Amino acid sequence: MTTSTREPARDRILRTATDLFYLYGIRGVGVDRIIADSGVAKATLYAHFKSKDELVLTFLRHSDEKWRKMLRDAAEGAGDDPREQLVGMFGAMEAADGDGPFRGCVFINTASESLPGSAVHEATVAHKRAVRAWVGELAAAAGAADPELLARELTILLDGAMAGAALETIGETVPATRRAARAIVDRHL
Repeated sequence: MTTSTREPARDRILRTATDLFYLYGIRGVGVDRIIADSGVAKATLYAHFKSKDELVLTFLRHSDEKWRKMLRDAAEGAGDDPREQLVGMFGAMEAADGDGPFRGCVFINTASESLPGSAVHEATVAHKRAVRAWVGELAAAAGAADPELLARELTILLDGAMAGAALETIGETVPATRRAARAIVDRHL
């Protein structure tokens, strides 16, 4: 007896939606395209996701988990010193570059396509706040006099770097970003 290794329908839908949403945006991809590309029936998609918004929110939750893990891994890869981790976290962009064409920040892209106050927009805001809070914890551990300000400056730099890398390349953007991050960290610490 052989077992099927076919990907479960829910996983296939989410993987397909993730790829399409990242490449074309949440408004640029309709449910019919997701159904066609994932090879499921409309009823199957709606059995797993009650609406497109629910699918987008699931996409954002998975993207949040993945990106925050990449940031933590990059920071930890810089060593145990929180000061070095604040600069090291920018290495997450290099890790993201291996996932295919780099289109910038999923959350900024999605925020620009969603209405303020909507569940989708609020999910993007929650992600940005969570990343900033984590960077603030690193800044406090590094001894910053104003960890919230340092976290805000570094996360703005990170967002700008991701926008820049979508227009240039990660290889062109990351070195300049690390130099800027180092200058910001040195100024605060």
